[in-house]
Amino acid sequence: MYEHRVQVYPSAATPPREELLAWRLARVATDPVPLDEDVSDMIINRVIDNAGVALAALRRHPVATARAQALAHPHDGGATVVGVDASIRVHCEWAAWANATAVRELDFHDTFLSADMNHPGDMISSIVAVGQQCGVDGAHVMLGVAAAYEISGALTSAISLHTHRIDHLPHIAAGMVAGIGAMLSLPVEVVFQAINHVVHVTITTRQSRKGEISTWKAHAPAHASKLAIEAVDRALRAETSPSPIYEGDDSIIAWLLDGPDATYTVRLAAPGETKRAILDTYTKAHSAEIQAQPWIDLAIRLRERLGDLSEVHDIVIYTSYHTHRVIGSGSGDPQKLRPDASRETLDHSLSYIFAVALQDGAWHHERSYSPERAARTHTVSLWHRIRTVEDEYWNARYHDPDPSRRAFGGRVVITMRDGRTLEDEIDVADAHPRGARPFRRNEYLAKFTSLASQHASQSERERFLAACVALPTLGSGRLGELHVTVPVRILDVVGLSAGLFERRGH
Repeated sequence: MYEHRVQVYPSAATPPREELLAWRLARVATDPVPLDEDVSDMIINRVIDNAGVALAALRRHPVATARAQALAHPHDGGATVVGVDASIRVHCEWAAWANATAVRELDFHDTFLSADMNHPGDMISSIVAVGQQCGVDGAHVMLGVAAAYEISGALTSAISLHTHRIDHLPHIAAGMVAGIGAMLSLPVEVVFQAINHVVHVTITTRQSRKGEISTWKAHAPAHASKLAIEAVDRALRAETSPSPIYEGDDSIIAWLLDGPDATYTVRLAAPGETKRAILDTYTKAHSAEIQAQPWIDLAIRLRERLGDLSEVHDIVIYTSYHTHRVIGSGSGDPQKLRPDASRETLDHSLSYIFAVALQDGAWHHERSYSPERAARTHTVSLWHRIRTVEDEYWNARYHDPDPSRRAFGGRVVITMRDGRTLEDEIDVADAHPRGARPFRRNEYLAKFTSLASQHASQSERERFLAACVALPTLGSGRLGELHVTVPVRILDVVGLSAGLFERRGH
């Protein structure tokens, strides 16, 4: 690895483009280094994981809407739409739109926490969709996925968007472009132009994850997927893009992030160095926001020790700035305390999540969010007695330079009505590589089976899993096998409204 220093320059002092961050990212992405075996295995795990959570979400309204929009853009030789018969193909950017929405909807796939936070699995749909349309083989898809994780991981580890209330899309969008470029063996120049383009157009605020959170939360990374594909297409046509997108005196850093005097250090793979960033990420065992994962595990663990929960006086969670401000009391969002809040809001409410996990001793991607579950009187009572506090110790652990000490949890103090207290703490989620039950292939397979069996037949699931395992040797034109078809009745969702694409004149 080497450290690349990023800073803002006056226009007259702009360095040669070969010294700009976007060029360095493009160069790393397109360096055709073979993958390590453990990286290849993890890529397969994440393809399996994405499919499971996408299939479980097929009947959710945002997913059905995105699917309808995609199917309005048919394209022979295009890409598949999750759940739909594999013979039906659409333009790759619309397939990415539909599939990424399905993957994101339940907040149940992989995650990465560092200076910023995101769900790197959001990038896979765009890479596979382009790969299907372009007829590439499985080995090149894997190179693309590894490159996407490498680039988004480098940016997420170095540049905090969240601190400035910018959503995480620019980092994963740059990763998508990098992944498509690596998969297609594109020139550095093309990937450079596309990164400049996509970072420029994916800068949005975190209002999408604030207050009464809307269904856009599922569509946001899908939108970035479309923009990434379009950016690559435009760059292939020899069009140029705003540059330098990071270092310019009117750039994202100068005006939206730390300002014209800021410096960032981005750690990048050296030429010839293998891409391993995917191994720094982990999947979720629970369908809830990133920061909530360890707290669900801890609540389940504490359930048997507490006895009668009606005797709880209050619960205080001491945690990092990120958890406190995003899903805790520090968000200042009264919506996080409302029983009639949207599912998207509830999965960003740590007090709700901790209360339900504590009462049920379990967490479920549907039952734990049902309106009936959220409205129970005893749940609301406990929920409203839980608050979070930012704690400097857990802030330091969150950003510890030693990965073996980095922690994303915190400490909880439960005070009973008679004055007794119960304290416990957790560093990382159980599914984390350093957690109590880290996910390996068997856990990914079990999660997939649990989620996919709701809609897909056993034979179809087994066929898909066989294609995933064979991905390194899957031949050119066979990427359509990375797809699961479900019965048509599953896709018939009542209550969808027609949009522009269905209109045919007056």
